[in-house]
Amino acid sequence: MSCDGRARSPKRCNFARHMSRFEIHPQLLHDCHRIGQFRLCHLLLHKNGAVPWLILVPETASPGDLLDLPESERNTAMEEAAIAARFIKTEFAVSKINFASIGNVAPQLHLHVVGRRADDPCWPAPIWGNLVEAKGYPVRRIAALTATLARDYSLMAFKGNFPKSD
Repeated sequence: MSCDGRARSPKRCNFARHMSRFEIHPQLLHDCHRIGQFRLCHLLLHKNGAVPWLILVPETASPGDLLDLPESERNTAMEEAAIAARFIKTEFAVSKINFASIGNVAPQLHLHVVGRRADDPCWPAPIWGNLVEAKGYPVRRIAALTATLARDYSLMAFKGNFPKSD
């Protein structure tokens, strides 16, 4: 048995415990769908689907900048960002990935992984301050993206922060 009385792997049980005490900044939760967790980072899908945009939030005791993380955590965060980049390139057929750890609006350490194409709404400018088009994701699309990440990229899927309807 595991933490909730059902048969689960220890990894999933730890995931459930982490979910209850680790908090993601409210601005990130407002802007994103919370879809799961890798070993270190919680994975968010930005609600604006005009460009494919994932955000990773490392669950770490060092809430500073990416470059301030201990080497092992920094390496894990970068590996997980690379997984997010591979997923975006494959799933959305983009040729370019923009990667940033800015944190000016939401101070919690988080990493942006954004797929770019020459036909996206603000190409070639950066998305920050230039992405005016807003396009949401249908619930089914979020579920399909989450299922692919869980199946092919070892994401521990989180259910509970999706919109209520298509």
